[in-house]
Amino acid sequence: MVGLLIRWAINAVALYLTTLVVPGLQVANFTNAVIAALVLGIVNAVLRPILLLLTLPLTILTLGLFTFVVNAGMLYVVAAVTHRLVIVNFFSALVGAIVLSVISFVLSRLVTV
Repeated sequence: MVGLLIRWAINAVALYLTTLVVPGLQVANFTNAVIAALVLGIVNAVLRPILLLLTLPLTILTLGLFTFVVNAGMLYVVAAVTHRLVIVNFFSALVGAIVLSVISFVLSRLVTV
């Protein structure tokens, strides 16, 4: 249970930092980032595996790079469901997905060490 809360906090911080770095992503405050991170975790647990399975041929064809497009789609779903995350265009969502992955990875490595 504690690990789940730590992972949620890491994702919330990563999402907030991503909105500071990527110009097309906006979140009003850290509380909204925490709520969006919770919804992102739920969406990633439920929808992402289904979408990755459906887009597997395209993912193989692009050597895995299409996964970033799926992640950008997950950000769009969170923005549509919560209205706490604002995405200006698809390019911002794509760059945001990449930056979010990198920041989340780095923070996870720092916390688990």
